[in-house]
Amino acid sequence: MPIRAIFFDVGETLIDETRLLHGWADTMGVDRAEFLAVLDDIIAKGENYRLIFERLRPGFDVRAAAAERKRSGTDFRIEARDLYADARPCLSELTQDGWFVGIAGNQPPTAKAALESFGLEARLITTSAELGVDKPSLDFYRETLAKTSTMSEFDPAEVLYVGDRLDNDVIPARNFGMKTALLERGPWGRNHVRWPDAALADFILKDLAGLPALLRGMKAQS
Repeated sequence: MPIRAIFFDVGETLIDETRLLHGWADTMGVDRAEFLAVLDDIIAKGENYRLIFERLRPGFDVRAAAAERKRSGTDFRIEARDLYADARPCLSELTQDGWFVGIAGNQPPTAKAALESFGLEARLITTSAELGVDKPSLDFYRETLAKTSTMSEFDPAEVLYVGDRLDNDVIPARNFGMKTALLERGPWGRNHVRWPDAALADFILKDLAGLPALLRGMKAQS
């Protein structure tokens, strides 16, 4: 089936999470560059990213630190300044070309309102907090498409899901029946593109700037 809709992950797809990572480094009292280097090593080894706390500060109380960040207002909340430079133009160009554009990612309750306030050209914006289920559950993708039913109904095979992770984006979206694009940026994208399972993605993208032209070319050939 031809692609009719494109859905985008949020973190490290549309949103640059560097400010979030720096914030945690500062909270832990460790060097920002060291924090990023250790995170990169953990991801490259396929380990759980939460190991970074034990690696850098054995015994560090993550829950207490997260609660204090929230209490003090220093917890990470996405802002328009965190958008990657190619995010807004890509969504706009795809919308102008007639695609159904959606945004759906694992995000906390505050994220949907923030994303909606950015003025992005997307027909649907939803989050795991709103859906009540997180990726990589296939129910995340099922519930996302269910939200489009009042606007347009899509078979999973008509949807391209764009994300930076194999485990949370490419593999589960593919298992649900969607087409997938792996975005090679951010800590996960830079590492996952080198993994054998990267071959499971229908497309591998360096950035979002070339996606509209890629899809126009595919449409012209169909």
